[in-house]
Amino acid sequence: MDGLRLGEILRELSFTSSLSDSARARIGEIATLACFPVGSVLFREGGGNPNFFLIREGRVGLDMNVPGRGPVRILTLGPGDMVGWSALIGSGEMTTSAMALENTEVIVCPGKKLMELSASNHEIGYQFMNRVAMALAHRLTSTRLQLLDLFEDPPPVLSAMRGESRGER
Repeated sequence: MDGLRLGEILRELSFTSSLSDSARARIGEIATLACFPVGSVLFREGGGNPNFFLIREGRVGLDMNVPGRGPVRILTLGPGDMVGWSALIGSGEMTTSAMALENTEVIVCPGKKLMELSASNHEIGYQFMNRVAMALAHRLTSTRLQLLDLFEDPPPVLSAMRGESRGER
């Protein structure tokens, strides 16, 4: 698929829709489309991943290994969302695992090429990284809410069953 066609696809995604036509076309030149069947792993926690992904279709679950609990879903992402942002900062180790929850199509951008494009064209770099920062801020808020659920006190019914309502622990 050529860069112009990928640039058109990028127009459809909320993450890149407000980028200029030339910015989307330039990103399209370095990107490819990939499909991940349900259950496929895009990357694993603790492993490396050189690619930045934008979800075109489908859903991706982000799971984190929590000691004593095993894998815990911390976020579910869908069309227009980014995955694999660590590839943009040269971070070698992924902090979550990403799995296709349904058949998923993504736009794959090699992180190194995306950073080179950002460095050579500051307008594209600013626009793109601004969207990354906004998405990360949103994700941080979502993760905080998820952590509140993860570490909240057990419901009163469970507490009473354990004798915690009588001060027993």
